[in-house]
Amino acid sequence: MNTRPPIESPSEHAALSVAFNNDSSRFAVGLDSGFCIFLASTCQIQTARVFNAGLGLVQMMGNANYLALVGGGRAPKFPQNKVIIWDDSKGKVAFEIAALTAVRGVQITKTRVVVVQQNSVRLYAFEKPPKPLAKYETADNLLGLCCLTDKYLVFPGRTPGHVQVVQLATDSVSILPAHSSSLRALQLSADGELLATASEKGTLVRVFATASCAKLAERRRGSENATIFSLRFSPSGNMLACTSDKGNLHIFDVPNTRRPSSSTSRPAPPISPSTASFNLSTGANPSTDATNKWGFLSNIPFGPFSDVYSFTSAPFETGSEPLQNNHNMRRLSDNAVLGTTRPVKGVIGWINESSLLVIGAGHDARWEKFVLREAEDGRYVLIREGWKGYLGN
Repeated sequence: MNTRPPIESPSEHAALSVAFNNDSSRFAVGLDSGFCIFLASTCQIQTARVFNAGLGLVQMMGNANYLALVGGGRAPKFPQNKVIIWDDSKGKVAFEIAALTAVRGVQITKTRVVVVQQNSVRLYAFEKPPKPLAKYETADNLLGLCCLTDKYLVFPGRTPGHVQVVQLATDSVSILPAHSSSLRALQLSADGELLATASEKGTLVRVFATASCAKLAERRRGSENATIFSLRFSPSGNMLACTSDKGNLHIFDVPNTRRPSSSTSRPAPPISPSTASFNLSTGANPSTDATNKWGFLSNIPFGPFSDVYSFTSAPFETGSEPLQNNHNMRRLSDNAVLGTTRPVKGVIGWINESSLLVIGAGHDARWEKFVLREAEDGRYVLIREGWKGYLGN
C-alpha cells in the first residue's frame, strides 16, 4: 500500500543517483535538473536546488550543509572530471577538485574528501584550496567503490578482488584478499570496525574486522550468480542487509565476538534459520554460532552444508528500467557518463535496529520501508511497511 502522498514533481524528471548520509537520516538524489534532499524516515523533501542541468553524484557530509557534486546525465551541470564542494547554506560553490580523468565516486567528511577514478583513489584535506594528502592505485573501479570514516578509508586493491584498508591516523595500508573475482560492493559499519564485501559473482558476502583484516563471517546470498546492489550494517553492527538484481532484500546476522567492550549495549542477535523452532518466550539462548540452515550437517569438515544463509528476506522493487549486466557496464566504462547507464537500485539505509529503507533511482524512483518483527514461533520476519514514488512519476 502506498502510505504517503507522492511529492509533486514533473513526471519527466529522473533520479540519476541516490545516496544516504552516514547515519541514514537523510538521502540525497541527483536529478537531471539539480538535486533534492529527503528526510529518510518519512521520505519528505527538505531541500531542492534547481540547476537546469544534471548531477550524476550527490554525496552529503553527514547532516552538515556541505555536499559533493559531480555532473551527470545527458546535460551535465559540471565537467565529468571535477568534484564540486557545494555550500548549501550559502547556495554557492565552496571549492572544487579537478582530476585528469572522469570521477567515478566521491566520499566526504568534515576533514577529508576522497575522489575515486577508474584506476586510482585520491585523498584530500577538506580545506580551501584542497590539499592533496595521498594517492592510491587500484584495479578497474567503474562503480567508484570506496568507504570513508574518521578512522578508515577502504577501496579496491590493485589486484581484482582485493581490498586496501588505510588507517588514516598512521597512513598504514593493509591488503585484504577478500575475493577471487572483482569486487562489486564494499561497506563499513557505523564505527568503521567491520567491513562487508561482495564480488561480481554475488553468491557470498564476507565480513572482516577492519583493524586486523581477519575474516569474521561468510554469508551466502544464494547459489546463483547475482549483481549485488548494496550492503549495509545495522546501527549496532549485529546485522547486515543485502540487495541484488534478484529483487530480494536479505538480512544476515553478524557475529558479535569482536568489540567486546560494546557488546553489552547491543540488542540480542536475531534468530537464524537453524533455530527457527526456538521460541523467545522460553528464555532459551541458543548459540549464535548455530546459524546454519543445515543444522548438525554443517559441522562436517569441508562438507557441502557449511554455508550460512540470511535469517529473513523480502522482495523489493527493482523498477521498470531494463537491467544492465556487468559485461555491458565494462563495455561502456571509459565513455560512460554518470547518470546515463542503468540507474542505481536497492540502496539500503537503516533507520534503527528494526527498520530499514531501500531506495532506487531512475524514472521509477521508489522509497520502500521494511520492518523486522518477531513472529509467534520466535522467528524474525521482514515486512514491507510502505512505499512511495518520491518523484511523483
